[in-house]
Amino acid sequence: MKTVFSSVLIQTLFSLAACTFASHGYAQGEAKQIHQERSLYRNILVTEDAVRRCMRFTITERSGQNQSCRFLDDYDKLVFPYAKMVLSSLLVQDNPQRILIVGLGGGTLVHTYSTLFPQAEIIIAEIDEAVVRVAKDYFDSTETDKIKIATEDARVYVKRAGIRKEQFDLIILDAFNGEYIPEHLMTAEFLQEVKALLPTNGMVVSNTFSTSRLYAAESATYAQVFGKFFNVRQAGTGNRIIIASMQPLPEAATLAQRATTLQQKLDRFDMKLVDYTQYMRTDVDWDTKERVLTDQYAPANLLNN
Repeated sequence: MKTVFSSVLIQTLFSLAACTFASHGYAQGEAKQIHQERSLYRNILVTEDAVRRCMRFTITERSGQNQSCRFLDDYDKLVFPYAKMVLSSLLVQDNPQRILIVGLGGGTLVHTYSTLFPQAEIIIAEIDEAVVRVAKDYFDSTETDKIKIATEDARVYVKRAGIRKEQFDLIILDAFNGEYIPEHLMTAEFLQEVKALLPTNGMVVSNTFSTSRLYAAESATYAQVFGKFFNVRQAGTGNRIIIASMQPLPEAATLAQRATTLQQKLDRFDMKLVDYTQYMRTDVDWDTKERVLTDQYAPANLLNN
């Protein structure tokens, strides 16, 4: 079924992508471009100023903002609030030993989780060979006996992993194409395939947008597949993080206690974990009548006139 998506909504999505990545907390200043290439999927730019180096994806000339950044003098310190919001999921499950990350970018989350859990096996599903190459050349991304990159579409990887009966303690969905999340990675069918890879203590963490016109549909889709989830929203950033667990979600007192226990491990990332407990809500703040996203009813259909 095709649905007409108004020009107002299209503009909302495009402007949202720009403001979201621009609102990650630091002004870039006078940045110089140090690399540019066109892959099969997007333009990839690497810029650098006196403080940080960033990777940017663009689809059209004016679209896209920074996808990934790192400080030049401290690789551990996190630039973007969304990465810290992702780490708040440690309050739900704090010892993942097998991790799947969908979307590589500059490898910030890979570095962070491999630093926190050096014995963990981390697999990254990244469709774009050029992103993998740029991440290695400009952001010190590496493969080791514990860190492996699968250069293929995440939907295909997840499907094949399910056939192989693989399990992951933590699955992080962080794929963007320069404008929005790829539509086939937002549907109920895909999330069911992701859920099938989780053991009884498994968890999925998804990076999405807090002000999108698709907010209600995304929320309804996650709720249908996973039930109650933590909706992590922070003022000043356009991102929101969805944390869905196969276990019952901890209460506020438990979150606060765990934050105190884990804080020392998070100091190097410039993150005060207890601050994020206030953002972890389970309130249903969307229209529950919104239609669930499926393979037949997805953003690609909505964007077609």
